[in-house]
Amino acid sequence: MRLREIAHSRTGDKGDISNISVIAYKQEDYKKIEKYVTAEKVKEWFKDIVRGEVKRYELPGIGALNFVMYKALGGGVTRSLSVDKHGKCLSASLLEMEIPEQ
Repeated sequence: MRLREIAHSRTGDKGDISNISVIAYKQEDYKKIEKYVTAEKVKEWFKDIVRGEVKRYELPGIGALNFVMYKALGGGVTRSLSVDKHGKCLSASLLEMEIPEQ
């Protein structure tokens, strides 16, 4: 299954740092997201974009994970030649990640 089937996402940015929150539609799906969507998997998913560390923060009370990705925006909004200078479409990309249904 694709992550988008059980979660939605929001993004933010500051300089060359992008953060993506993955929020479960249903609280019971949070454990599955927590298990399969790791910082390592997110780093691998964005291996062509993210040049720095990826940190994961867990917010079980609201059924969300927040990933902070360093060196992720080609130098930052004012320095990047990227079409999506703010990294807003990164969340849509992450929601395409395949995770096991169980």
